[in-house]
Amino acid sequence: MMRKTNPAVYSKKDSHMKRTLRIRDFLALGIGTIVSTAIFTLPGIVAAKHAGPAVSISFIIAAVIAGFSALDYAEMASAMPFAGSAFSWISVLFGEVWGWIAGWALLAEYFIAGAFISSGLSTNLQGLLSSIGFNLPKFMASSFGTKGGIFNLIAALAVLIVFSVLHHSTKGTAKIENVLVIAKIIVIALFIIVGITAVHAQNYVPFVPAHHVNPDGSNFGGISGILAGVSMIFISYLGFDTLAANSAEAKDPKRTMPTAIIGSLVIASAMFIMVSLVLVGMFPYQKYAGNAQPVGWALRASHHVLTANVIEGVATICMFSALIGAMMAGSRLIYSFGRDGMLPKWLGHITKRGLPENALLLVTISSIVVGSVLPFTFITQLVSAGTLIAFMFVALAMFTLRHREGKDINEPDFKVPFYPVTPILAFIGTLIVFWNLDSAAKIYTVGWFVLGMIVYFCYGIRHEEHAKQAKK
Repeated sequence: MMRKTNPAVYSKKDSHMKRTLRIRDFLALGIGTIVSTAIFTLPGIVAAKHAGPAVSISFIIAAVIAGFSALDYAEMASAMPFAGSAFSWISVLFGEVWGWIAGWALLAEYFIAGAFISSGLSTNLQGLLSSIGFNLPKFMASSFGTKGGIFNLIAALAVLIVFSVLHHSTKGTAKIENVLVIAKIIVIALFIIVGITAVHAQNYVPFVPAHHVNPDGSNFGGISGILAGVSMIFISYLGFDTLAANSAEAKDPKRTMPTAIIGSLVIASAMFIMVSLVLVGMFPYQKYAGNAQPVGWALRASHHVLTANVIEGVATICMFSALIGAMMAGSRLIYSFGRDGMLPKWLGHITKRGLPENALLLVTISSIVVGSVLPFTFITQLVSAGTLIAFMFVALAMFTLRHREGKDINEPDFKVPFYPVTPILAFIGTLIVFWNLDSAAKIYTVGWFVLGMIVYFCYGIRHEEHAKQAKK
């Protein structure tokens, strides 16, 4: 259980994957994944429920905390550019069982993220279709048990479209991702430019509302409300992990990975902060309560109907960029489990084109089942919790990494500034965010890890590749 993996083993096994992705490809992948459905929904929702006009402060705090973790990820990915990100890193630095726990935490994110994004895409597309009089039958418009639904058809079709894209080639996928991200940046800039014309200064007063407790027991206003908003927002910033998961396919990973991880987080954070400031300036934050499409609503209410339609249409198409990032990274994580024998070996198969085809198929099936059948509110609970746990592992692993750099692990081109303060702050920050998640998220997380340990002791520990080699 405590056996540490030789990093040379991962370097050799991952050499079958083609290094075709450049800095611009990773930047597009990171921005596309981070700036997904959330930028058009969360600013209004969090403002109404927790922070009021100070929602931009919630985004800034979340960005700073995520930034500490991103710096750790940048050094890790530069020193160990292996598929599987935290799973592979922790297996090397702490040992097999700890790597499995970190990887299992990330698996919750990637199994669910595809479903989360495809469900959001389906909701937005159906909203556009209903505006022109086209409505799906109820049983195929929503997931099981939601508004009379049984199967979310559009969510399933979206996942299948992305599967067909990813199945073709990594390089071709990168080109599509680049185009989608450019289009997404254009519509966000369009909203900011048009929205500023409808901003009223009085909507920012008071910028930090007085604190009170909501009927559901959550905090609104004051520092408590801002921090409650941080925990809700943090899900938006988890996308930089998708870059690390694909680092085995990076050209010049020592330089590419730090630049892409930090750059994508900085650009995405700036977009979130600007959109939130404009949105709460257009109308009083109370207007966004229960509004699942606050950006489109604000534009229409400001008599910019055409702009609203254009932005919502392009934004819905561009949600495919986030789905591509989530499914691509998830397939690389599952590949790494199969590579090590922690899950069936066929999941670690690489095609002649350098693609983990079987792992991608499993991610596709799971995304369809989870996104099209399970209720949307249920699947969102595990996304943040699992990834926050992985972030804490990576922060702690920084102390072991530094002692091994230049020895059996390559000396990275990028090193975390202000070490050891930065990893300590990363750990404390993510722990605070995790602590502020609602109780349901914590309960689901415990259940997920119990399941993970059952899988490990019943299968992984008996089939792990290095254990078999040691017995020979």
